[in-house]
Formats: sequence, C-alpha cells, structure tokens
Amino acid sequence: MYEWIFDKQEALIKKHGTRDPFELASALGIIVLFEELKNIYGFYNTVCQIKFIHINASMEYEEQRFTCSHELGHAVLHPDLNTPFLNAHTLFSESKIEAQANFFATHLHIPKEKVDGVTTKQALLNYYGVPAQMERFI
Repeated sequence: MYEWIFDKQEALIKKHGTRDPFELASALGIIVLFEELKNIYGFYNTVCQIKFIHINASMEYEEQRFTCSHELGHAVLHPDLNTPFLNAHTLFSESKIEAQANFFATHLHIPKEKVDGVTTKQALLNYYGVPAQMERFI
C-alpha cells in the first residue's frame, strides 16, 4: 500500500544512521520549534524555503516525539505543502496526506525486526510509545 513510503524512510534512516525524528529533522536542516500551541499537537510549514516543525511544548515527551515524526513525514513526503494543524482530540485523520504522515511516523518508531514477547499490535505500539490510534498502520 505505502511501499514508496517505506523506501523513502529506509533511505533516510540508512543515510543518517538513526530513527530519532529530532536527529533526522536536524540532519535535514529542518528547524524544530517548541511552542505553546494550545490544543494543537503540531504542524509543518515552510517560510522562504526554510522548513519548520512546530511542536506543542505542553505535551509529554512521547507525544512530542511522535508529533515530530508525523510532521517529519510531511516534510519528507509532502515538502511543498504547509500542513493543516493536527486536531488536539485525536492523531487520527481520514485525509490522504495525514494518513501517509501517520504511516511514516508509526513505522519510523517501529522497526521491521520482531521484539521477543510482544505478540499483539497494541503491545507493539505500547512498547515503542506509539499512540494506540495508529494500530491501523501496522
């Protein structure tokens, strides 16, 4: 379904030697800003060809990490789009670009290798700190 996303993602991970979204953003020259965004998780935009990921400073680290991964997905997959804000009530969206960014983020966190003792999708999501709503992407 999204094999092309796997290909882009694996090339990125191999080139930079990390799955950490903050390190990848830095390596790609994307500025990550932590801001008070009220009920917004984060968003990606460009200004004068400079790429930015904005992340809600009020969230817990795991939420910030996943949000950075999601917005990094937009930067890699949809570099010319200024994405709409993420709704604070859910990370789930039906739109195609949001689904692609969620797929990218989920698989950035979850490598293909199996984890001993992890036998369900929910356990896998929990193990890697990925929101439960992302089950449909694994």
